[in-house]
Amino acid sequence: MHMNEQIKWIFFDIGSTLVDETEAYDHRVREMIAGTNISFNEFDDARITLARQGLDGNSAAIQYFGLVKTPWHSEDEVPYSDAHSTLSALCDKGYKLGIIANQNFGTAERLEKWGLRQCFDVIVASAEIGYAKPDKKIFEMALELAGCTAEDSVMVGDRLDNDIRPAKALGMKTVWIKNGLAVYQDSSIADNTADFIIHNLSDLLSIV
Repeated sequence: MHMNEQIKWIFFDIGSTLVDETEAYDHRVREMIAGTNISFNEFDDARITLARQGLDGNSAAIQYFGLVKTPWHSEDEVPYSDAHSTLSALCDKGYKLGIIANQNFGTAERLEKWGLRQCFDVIVASAEIGYAKPDKKIFEMALELAGCTAEDSVMVGDRLDNDIRPAKALGMKTVWIKNGLAVYQDSSIADNTADFIIHNLSDLLSIV
């Protein structure tokens, strides 16, 4: 199955899309439960169960246990092994690439550190612009900066609530990447929202 010909821009989320956040999430869990009687396994089971229900498992589990989020450890994030080659291949095919992500300050610098910065023409991150997904303003801002319409673009992300549904509502094509806790979510939860479902970034190359 292929995208239509008019697609010019491909936008990506970062966490659990371009970079593996497993260790960053686990680091936060260990810090949050320190001094409580909640075990890591207990928390882990809860976030998986909540993810299966279609919720954002990490946030829902934090709420469920009444924990307070500790700072995020960006240094624990690692690009997926196929991130660089996939992005380069998309650029070679003539696509323009952008970022639409909820991120702490310094997104461009982190992309630079991971060797991915040169792939992106537009980087729209929540900390810098003051809007966060799923607010449609962050998507509209990215489209405006890119000078493209929703119909000419694709959103790739792991979160149905933050990435797929809002992008679809604007008329963008959507690709749901099942990384992180999304692997536990039943595809039917997507309500046929996602145009495509992939399990690795490199799967994108067979779609576009």
